[in-house]
Amino acid sequence: MSNNVRDNTERRRFELATDGHIAFSEYRRDGGVLTVMHTEVPPALNGKGIGSALVRGLLDIARTQGLKVVPKCPFVAGYIDKHPEYADLRK
Repeated sequence: MSNNVRDNTERRRFELATDGHIAFSEYRRDGGVLTVMHTEVPPALNGKGIGSALVRGLLDIARTQGLKVVPKCPFVAGYIDKHPEYADLRK
């Protein structure tokens, strides 16, 4: 599912569409740094792993693009803390 995450550059957010809803993480880019500000999962999708899939996908995109990540969003910070394979992305 994480490979379905798309970067909506116009709205400055990563999106994951599922079951007619869109979960998203808003971000700011500054050079090679991606600051993730806020993540939102629609209530209808809660408890289905959508937030984790979204964050995994955006981190994979950041890695592919050679970006460092500043997780201002507590959910993203917690995900990185629980998944050490992404610790190298944290700035």
